[in-house]
Amino acid sequence: MREHSAPTTNESEPLDQVGVATEAFVAHRNLLFTVAYEMLGSATDAEDVLQETWLRWVKVEPGSVREVRAYLVRIVTRKALDRLRVLGRRRESYVGPWLPEPLLTAPDVAEDIELAQSVSMAMLLVLETLAPIERAVFVLREVFGLEYAEIAQAVDKSPAAVRQTAYRARAHVAARRPRATVSPTETRAVLQAFQRAVQTGDLQGLLDLLAPDVVALSDGGGVTHALPRPVVGAGKVARLLASGWYGRQVERVVEPVQVNGGPGLLVRVDGQIDGVLAVHVDNGRVAGLYHVRNPEKLSRVGQETTVSR
Repeated sequence: MREHSAPTTNESEPLDQVGVATEAFVAHRNLLFTVAYEMLGSATDAEDVLQETWLRWVKVEPGSVREVRAYLVRIVTRKALDRLRVLGRRRESYVGPWLPEPLLTAPDVAEDIELAQSVSMAMLLVLETLAPIERAVFVLREVFGLEYAEIAQAVDKSPAAVRQTAYRARAHVAARRPRATVSPTETRAVLQAFQRAVQTGDLQGLLDLLAPDVVALSDGGGVTHALPRPVVGAGKVARLLASGWYGRQVERVVEPVQVNGGPGLLVRVDGQIDGVLAVHVDNGRVAGLYHVRNPEKLSRVGQETTVSR
């Protein structure tokens, strides 16, 4: 598992300056990670952006920044935009469907409905369809509530241009965003029934739980077996799941977890983490399945990741 050490800095920096900078950075770290993650869909790249942000921040003169939170968000946004443009080119050559890097989140994240929806697999896939600047503006405005003037400084645009970009991004997302999920209690009940049906290969049980237009996606990154393209429709998805997930004769254990603010299953094969399945529930039925098996995207699913806004 990737270790997340404390930010490194230049030994020549005065210790008092480093201490002040560290205290301020740590106070906002969870927020900064969430901003970067929602912009990138990758926890690994978000951590790299935070490290770059720290290296920039530690050189700032203590006391010269009035709004520390806004200043740090501005740095993170600019660094994430730079990386997002590079990632966009990489994803064009990605083998098979691309899914965001899953996070195990604390149960209380689901209580903040807006935050939970913003980090959900379904929403992150919608954000992937935005241009980089649109994505940054949407995340900063709609999720974190920044003023247009603050966002303008972060993306190097005028407030008027940011307003127009925000309007376009909202309209784009509204046309594609997942429908509202059901209550946490009903969601848990659906997940429990779904888990039983998957583990027992109950075809009829799966058909009863899946929405007619359910979509299943899986991401193996060309490293491990995954669906080469989306599978759509209750019948096709139910048969896929009832067959034992690709028909492999292995010892499989399925554990309910909180994935990206919503219900999910952690899959272990022969005792090792084999994948994470995020489940989107709508109107009491499973409407979306997002199965991540790419080993490079599973480094953080052994522990909870804190997201905040």
